[in-house]
Amino acid sequence: MKKKIAYLVCLALAAAAMTSCGDSAATTESSTAETSAADTMEESEETVPEEETTAAETSAEESEEENEAEEEDEENYDTGDASLDNIRNQDEIGDKELLVLSFGTSFNDSRRLTIGAIEESLEKAFPDYSVRRGFTANIIIDHVNRRDGMLIDDVDAALNRAVDNGVKTLVVQPTHLMHGFEYNDLIAQVGDYADAFDQVVFGEPLLNTDDDFKRVETAIVDWTKEYDDGKTAICFMGHGTEADSNGVYQKMQDLLTADGYKNYFVGTVEATPSVDDVLAAVQKGDYERVILEPLMVVAGDHANNDMAGDEEDSWKSVFEAAGYDVTCLLRGLGENEAIRQIYIDHAKAAIDSVK
Repeated sequence: MKKKIAYLVCLALAAAAMTSCGDSAATTESSTAETSAADTMEESEETVPEEETTAAETSAEESEEENEAEEEDEENYDTGDASLDNIRNQDEIGDKELLVLSFGTSFNDSRRLTIGAIEESLEKAFPDYSVRRGFTANIIIDHVNRRDGMLIDDVDAALNRAVDNGVKTLVVQPTHLMHGFEYNDLIAQVGDYADAFDQVVFGEPLLNTDDDFKRVETAIVDWTKEYDDGKTAICFMGHGTEADSNGVYQKMQDLLTADGYKNYFVGTVEATPSVDDVLAAVQKGDYERVILEPLMVVAGDHANNDMAGDEEDSWKSVFEAAGYDVTCLLRGLGENEAIRQIYIDHAKAAIDSVK
């Protein structure tokens, strides 16, 4: 069995090397920043005289409480009713589990309508498997737990739950957009638990093969065709990464352009093409209106703030300042049935590999 997961892990890593995909550099940078902060704290504690340690610790605790209070004050908008979401951390899993791993979002409605909808679709497609949830972003898990009193499993908690429930066949389906740092990290993290299961397999992320790109193109074009009137530029905002896998966005742009969708534009919030790049491309055409939509599984913080926010550097503000009539569509890819079907097909391929 251990040899089986080792083979599957190598296969997935090889696929990642051949595919220009990935969107989790932010997670890696966050981890690096947290490590640096922890090192700084350790150095600080070592240099504080013994009699001052208590005061320093008290100050640190007060600072943390103040930061949490400021964070709560800043979130003065309604993200929806958390109680409507099924966080899927129930026990009595059975022998077969389909673990859906996502970065996560603290926007309750979007989480239910995107990640939750993907999980429900997978549950309907594979009734022999218990579908469970795991998030990779602990900062989101902590925020939702503190704000709404709902504790979503992180990856280790989800895997330990599977072990405790005696799962024998574990199928892992990430909701990631592409192969990247986080997807590969997940393979390694799950691999540490390999001996606890008889079989472990991974489903591919959304964009893996050329056929996946074509299907996503068709899905987003069909989703926005009502706005395609010849005077409207339809712009999708992805996350972006400094990794080579950032090329997935240019690949999608090239596909759209080659297929005649010349009024469709793809950019990123964290990398290139930037909002300035997308604006420059739009300005070359004779457009009066702009539709903005996230090329992300969820419509979370990036969509609501970096894309549709009122700050002067948001995509909405940038295009409005350029004289365009702007409409923001706050919906994640997970709300699209055709997108969910791609995840189902990838999970099916993984499940079929263990039969």
